[in-house]
Amino acid sequence: MLSATITAHPAAAAAVLLRQRHSLRLRQPLCVPIGAVAQMRRMATARPPVVNALASKNVEGVPAPKLTFPILVNSCTGKMGKAVAEAAVSAGLQLVPVSFSAMEVPDGKLELCGREICVHDPSESEKILPSIVKEYPDLIVVDYTVPDAVNANAELYCKLGLPFVMGTTGGDRQLLHKTVQDANIYAVISPQMGKQVVAFLAAIEIMAKQFPGAFSGYKLEVMESHQATKLDVSGTAKAVISCFQNLGVSFDMDEIKLVRDPEEQVTVVGVPEEHLAGHAFHMYHLTSPDGTVSFEFQHNVCGRSIYAEGTVDAALFLYTKIQSGASKKLYDMIDVLREGNMR
Repeated sequence: MLSATITAHPAAAAAVLLRQRHSLRLRQPLCVPIGAVAQMRRMATARPPVVNALASKNVEGVPAPKLTFPILVNSCTGKMGKAVAEAAVSAGLQLVPVSFSAMEVPDGKLELCGREICVHDPSESEKILPSIVKEYPDLIVVDYTVPDAVNANAELYCKLGLPFVMGTTGGDRQLLHKTVQDANIYAVISPQMGKQVVAFLAAIEIMAKQFPGAFSGYKLEVMESHQATKLDVSGTAKAVISCFQNLGVSFDMDEIKLVRDPEEQVTVVGVPEEHLAGHAFHMYHLTSPDGTVSFEFQHNVCGRSIYAEGTVDAALFLYTKIQSGASKKLYDMIDVLREGNMR
């Protein structure tokens, strides 16, 4: 669920209650479902064939062939990686039967999407990947590993000239961007792959740029709840907070309330028990200096399909940019949204 709630409190009693607010507890917001961010654009007949392959029909009205290319999911032993692999196969992409993971896999093989995936230790990636690149010359890598591996993995991809989609959060993001720019490699890097959540973030960024200081003096409270296995603070939360800071709000990242305890997630946050192992609930609450006005923004995601589908769209987008020889090479999910060619 993605929603925004705006509440005014004219009564003094309500102001007192706001000032006595001790913890972030989700309320029942006015939910505004957000559909697809962008409609399919009609493709001009003069466009290159690789771009026309994304259109649902060609000029004669005959269904166009699906765009396909090899994709390597690193790592597909985790839940997010598995979801991306399944979405990629469903989209008609060629899943390369190789992955890397520190997780022990029986006989070094994993059955996924009806395919046998050979799983190697990450220490072997520099030795194995060059042969994979030769075998699959149009290869695109999707990275869903761990925060500590982000920069080392990106350096390896760049060294081998491998275009990639970085879905893993964490790491040194400034260094990550510099590594890609210095290597002049095609890449999509985004802390958030859910298309509708990215659209929400883009709207907040536009507001911050056009109305700097609009929330000066306001108090910000932030809560984010993810599955217990998520090791780092949400990159999306950091990006949204950065926008609120530009809007005049004073807030330190250490003030984010991280919820990783399953019991608290169910009783306080309201996460369905069946989604404790995979969810992302975020709430941003702003209160005016005198406590009489509050704004609340909330987006709740259960499961991983929104991220998996967005990641595949990012890979499709990147492939078309490579094939068209685009001069720009470093992209984010907002670029993917602007293109409009999403399934």
